Order: sequence, then C-alpha cells, then structure tokens
Amino acid sequence: MTLTEQQQAVVHHGEGHARVFAVAGAGKTSTMVARVLHLMAVGTPPDRILILMFNRAAREDFAARLGMLAPAGSRLPQVRTFHSIGHRLGQSLVRWGALPPRRLIEGEWQRERLARQVLQQLLVDQPAQLALALEEERIEALLQFCDLVKSECLPPARLHERGDYGADTEHFVPAFLEMERQMHAQGVMTYADLLYRPLRALIRDDASRERIQGRLDHIIVDEYQDINEVQLRLLSMLAGHSASVMAVGDANQCIYEWRGARPDAMNARFGELFGAPTDYPLSWTFRHGHAVSLMANHVIRANKGAADQLTLSAPGNPETRVEHDIDGTRLVRLLGEWQAQGRDLKACAVLVRSWALSVPVQLRLLRENIPFQLGQQERFVFRLPLVRALAGYLELTRRPELLNDSDHLLMLYSQPSAFVSQERLGPLTAELARTGRWPEQHIVLDGLKSFQRRHLKKRWALLQKLPTMRDQAPADVLSHVVDTLEAEKLLRRAAARRDKGEEDIRLLDVLIEQAGELADDPDAFIALLKDPVVSQEQGVLLSTIHGAKGLEWPMVVLAGLNEEDFPLYSRDNPLTPQALEEERRLFYVGITRARERLLLLSDPAPHRTSRFVEEAAWEDSIKITRAIAADHDATPGVRDPALVNRYLEGIGADASLRVCAGGKTPAVLSRANDWQPGEQVRHAVFGEGRIELVEGDRERCVLEVMFHRAGRRRLIASRAPIERVS
Repeated sequence: MTLTEQQQAVVHHGEGHARVFAVAGAGKTSTMVARVLHLMAVGTPPDRILILMFNRAAREDFAARLGMLAPAGSRLPQVRTFHSIGHRLGQSLVRWGALPPRRLIEGEWQRERLARQVLQQLLVDQPAQLALALEEERIEALLQFCDLVKSECLPPARLHERGDYGADTEHFVPAFLEMERQMHAQGVMTYADLLYRPLRALIRDDASRERIQGRLDHIIVDEYQDINEVQLRLLSMLAGHSASVMAVGDANQCIYEWRGARPDAMNARFGELFGAPTDYPLSWTFRHGHAVSLMANHVIRANKGAADQLTLSAPGNPETRVEHDIDGTRLVRLLGEWQAQGRDLKACAVLVRSWALSVPVQLRLLRENIPFQLGQQERFVFRLPLVRALAGYLELTRRPELLNDSDHLLMLYSQPSAFVSQERLGPLTAELARTGRWPEQHIVLDGLKSFQRRHLKKRWALLQKLPTMRDQAPADVLSHVVDTLEAEKLLRRAAARRDKGEEDIRLLDVLIEQAGELADDPDAFIALLKDPVVSQEQGVLLSTIHGAKGLEWPMVVLAGLNEEDFPLYSRDNPLTPQALEEERRLFYVGITRARERLLLLSDPAPHRTSRFVEEAAWEDSIKITRAIAADHDATPGVRDPALVNRYLEGIGADASLRVCAGGKTPAVLSRANDWQPGEQVRHAVFGEGRIELVEGDRERCVLEVMFHRAGRRRLIASRAPIERVS
C-alpha cells in the first residue's frame, strides 16, 4: 500500500492512546489495516490486538482486506462489532456465574408482540390512549425508547424527560419497566442487552472485571464518532490500564444522535475515559475535487464544536462539478446526459433528509419513466398508509360508489389517525357502507369520549361531501381534507417524537404541492399515488443520508434543500442549537458522498432554499476551483478569505492565489519599498526573511512571512484593513 505522510504517522504511532481525525474519503480503512500489519510486524501477538468495527459489513470488509495483505499463514487479530464482542463477553460472564443465562429474541415481531401485550395491560382502562399506543409507528417508537435507555445508560424517567417525545407518550416509562420485568421472568433479552447486561455485570463485579482486563495491548475502533455511551463504557472496561486505544473517526460526521451517539465522544469524552491522547489528522480526501472539499469546510465551520481541521482534496482526484437547481428540471436533464455518455444510472444516488422529501423526486422520475430503486423497500413513500389514504380521499371525488365500500371507508378512517382502535372502526365503517347514514346509536360508539364521537361523525360528513367536489383541483380537495380533519393537529398528536410529526406534516404539504402540478389530470395523479411502484435494480438509488453513511457515488443529488425541511423545524417545533448542529453535520455527510457530480435541489419558492446551501459557499468554491485549475495570479474575491487561504496553503497552491479580506485580489509587489505609507499590508515575505511591524497613518499592521514551495519571495499587499495584530 502507498500511504501519505499523515497515514504513515498513524501506522507508526508508538505507545499510548491516539485519536485519528479522518475526513470523508481519507482512506482510513487502508490506514487501519496498515497499522495492524505494523503491530504484527513489530512482534505484537495477534490475540493481543482487537479491532472494533461499526457494523457487520464493515467488519467483513476489513477482515477480508487484512487477510489479503497479511503474510500467508499468519494468525490474525480479532475483528469484531461491539455487539459480537458483547455477546462473547456475556457468554463468559454466564460461565463465571456473574450473569444469569438468557435467550436472545432475534425476531423484531417477538419484541412487538411483547410490547403490545404490555400496553394492553397498562392501558386497559384508557381505550383511546390504548388505540393510539398500539399503532405501528408508536410501537416502533416505544421499542426505540427502550433501546435508547440502555444505549444512554440512563433511568427511563430521566431519558423521557430529556428527550424530544411528543404528547401521549407518558406510558413509555412504565412500559419499559414492565417489559424488563417480563423478559427477566421469561429469561429472554434483546440485542441492546448484548452490551447493556455485560456492562452492568462488570460494574458490580470486581472479580469479573479483573478477569477481562490485561488481555489486550491495542484496541482500534472504527467510526468512533458513532459509538454511544454503553459502547464507550464497555470499551473502557476492556482497555483497563494496559491497552492502548486508537479512536478513528470524524466528529463532523456524527449523525446518529437518535441512537445515543455524541460528537463529544472523540473530544472531551475521550480524555475523560482514557487520558490525554496523541492526535493525528487524516486531512486528504481521495474521493472528490476541490469544490466539494471547500463546501464541506465552509459549512461545518459554523458548528461551534467542529474540529479545526480542513478537508483537502488530494492530487489526482476527479474534478467534482457542482450545480444548484431550484425547479427540478436539471435533475432529469442531468440523468439524460449521464446515460448519453454511456454511464450507468446505478452510479447515481438521490439523497434526502427524510423519506417525505423524496416524494417530488419519485413523482418526477415516474412521470419521466426513469427507473429508480430505494435503499429500504418498506420505505416506498407510496406504500405509506397516510399516502394511500390521501389517494383514497381523491379517488372518492371520482368514484362516489366507494362510499359503499367498507374496506375503502376503513382506510379513510384510519389515516390520519382517529385515535380509535381498528376493532371499533371495522364494524362502524361496515355499517356506514351498508346504510349510507350516520348511526347516532351504535355499540361501537359506546364508551368513546365525546371528542372521538364528534370527530368520527365529522369525518363521515367530509366523505359524503367529497363526491360533490369532482370538478375541483386535486390540490384544493386535499387542502380541504387536511383543513376539515385538522390533520396537522392529528399527526402531531399521533407522533411519538416531535420531529416525526413534523415530517408527516411536511409529507402532506409535499403531496398538495405535487397535486398542483397535475391539476389538469387528477386521474393521473391518483394513479401515481395508487399504482404499486416496483424497485428497479438498474435504476437511480433513492436513499436517506443516514442510509448513505459510509458510501459514495460518481453522481449525487441532494434533494429537498429547503428551510424547515433541511434543517427540519417549524413554528411549533423550533430548532435548538444542538439540533441545528446535527442537521448541519447531516448536510456535510450528504455532499461528501459525491465524486464527480453534485447537484443541490431546492424548491423554487422565494426564501425557501436551505441555509446550508448558502453556508457552503458553493459559488465561491467553484470559483476557487477554477482558479486552481487555471493556475493564474488573479484570484476571484470570496467572502471568507481566511478559510480559502488556509485551504490553498494546505494543498500547496501558488502563493499568488491567496485572497485578501473583503474579497479583494492581492496586489503583488516586487520590492518592500513598493509599499506606500498608510497602505495596510496583509502578508509579506522579504528576501532576508525579516518580519517588521510597520506603522501606518492611522493603525498598525503585521507583515507575515509566507513561503512559496518554489522558493520565490513575494510581497503581497492590500488596502483592506487588518482586523488584528498578532
């Protein structure tokens, strides 16, 4: 392997703990493989080395590379995920008598069944609350809460108080405790327990803790920024006082805070657990060109906790062309050009912050007959119950006979949630379909609260009115449905987390916007929403940015770059500083997936473009990229000259490319006496290398030495005022 100087420094790190700050595309896997081979070469026994990877795919890839490059016949170190090492550790603790044995629940359906049983016990006297709690998304949110309690190592009540949980989730805490009680009685555990149970056993059992420590000399942890509190504490237990820990990651790519990851894990938290480390940068990316690196550097510097490290594009990287489009037409043209060049659509990815933001893209690709696939099949937006119900409301305007279809009525009564169980809604909709009248007295209505009865009756009045709205535009019909049902309020209440409620509301907005584009053909719009969408393996990939972490493509389209969508917030759910920084890291990860082409997509409405597009300074980044390629002296003005100058210096660009404050191009003076009194000099290099402090007419400035790689000396002056003297 050919490694850079930065990578070689990591490989030959001596004793003690280390942190490796690796930017996106920095070749960290190759560096870690070389580090392991070096440790083996200097005599470290393989069984004294442990490599921890983030997931099974990364573990298998790393183990394959290591096996291919290691000397033939040599023993290799353990390459594990945290869960696999936790599983083995748990088995040892059971053998030592420190833990009672438990059987792992492997099927998600088993956890869901247990949760439903517990909820039916806890909420038996609260039918409305029970109906809401038993909805699929609520069950999923409850199970995520249970996992997060164990990931964060917090009492459930404290986690619920601290978390961004919505209304009607107070049952999460007692449900967690009851599920734990029942799992203990049944002798079963979940995947989260593979780490949580061994950690708790080691904390309370000194003898077991002493048995596991002292067995390792080196622990290398990949994607360190994504590990959570239970993983951090277990890692500290395994390292003890003898093993050196090397953390490899990028705090700027920490995007899994919803599962307990914290960007501080690589910063102060590392020192708290292991002491002062040796730090190594891996600043060179081998993925993309200068434009994307400059954009990444611009956007992430707005985060207060961001590491002071620049991403630098290595020589030989592809030139990454960057564009910004506000009407979506460029996407279709770009994909057409891509295919005309003989390129495969599988090499293209459209990334979104959330699945709701993929709706305009999916509809556009469907209309243009461009094949696409989704990273998660179950996330096809048009298979979501809410979307299918909205199509059903529209369909009722075209086909009044659907008022006699009990299955169709049940679908419309189910979304948005009426907070009534399916067991009650089924008989009610069957009665409505049979009689065509609202029953003032019905066994299904007995026991319902007054607000539930009112809402069910109001929904029936809406359904009866829809056939009279046949000639109205689909967007107007959907707006009427949303307003009549107060759908936004229902969706917020139904969401277990506030951000999920905002995403569902945005999905409503997007569908209404898209309905407006097909106002002249409502049947075509209904067909688009209803017809089953088949994933095509040879098509463009649609994925969330979370799902794209660790991957890259020649062409990347970042869609849905609108304020209140990305970053996600609303008047009712404002952004916190912490949430804004996490959203910014997500944008950073999204743009750094691209190699050759990057297209940023926003809505055409005024003031809708995401702040991140502006923060990334994409136009300045393109200008600087062109200046580097042309290698000319006249550098265009930019709004952040200090950052651009750091980047140019970092890649070893000619000193003549440096830019001045205020976006002015520096004047290049041949001799020091070309400087005029009163002129504020920004940078200067004298032939003798002597630095002088010069008195101007009104204020002082500093002359700073700048060395050019070719050894030339230039005096660079500007009339721009100096902000500080150092």
